[in-house]
Amino acid sequence: MNLNGLTVLASRYMTTWHPWRHARHHHERIPITVTHLPDGYDGAWTTQGIFLSKHLGQAGRRCTLTHELVHVERGPAIHGIPAIEERIVDEITARRLITLCALRDALRWCGGIPGAECAEELWVDQATLDTRVATLTAAERAWLHAA
Repeated sequence: MNLNGLTVLASRYMTTWHPWRHARHHHERIPITVTHLPDGYDGAWTTQGIFLSKHLGQAGRRCTLTHELVHVERGPAIHGIPAIEERIVDEITARRLITLCALRDALRWCGGIPGAECAEELWVDQATLDTRVATLTAAERAWLHAA
């Protein structure tokens, strides 16, 4: 379906983002390591690879790996504006992980509340869900309300 330039697929399962598969097919030379990271760090991308905190659950690893892969694909942030780059990467991450159809279905299941239950249904962490909801376009909001 196409709504004002917004393409919506019929099945969320057709478009589920798999960061481990994406890494294997598009970034096979970048090692991914689950390890102990300093407090406050869920993940990191360095010249040695991508590192994920061993304290993350499955949804957290999925979100953090996607986030770090977006950093890899965008390249290093321009010096002096890392906060802007992080917001951009967060939004791209949320959009990859949460399709509009999946968000609609999860919100229906959770009574319209984008809380912990909704995040679990979407297989993401709360921060990723919050970013997706906060960055919905006007067309996406209209589609959700009409659906």
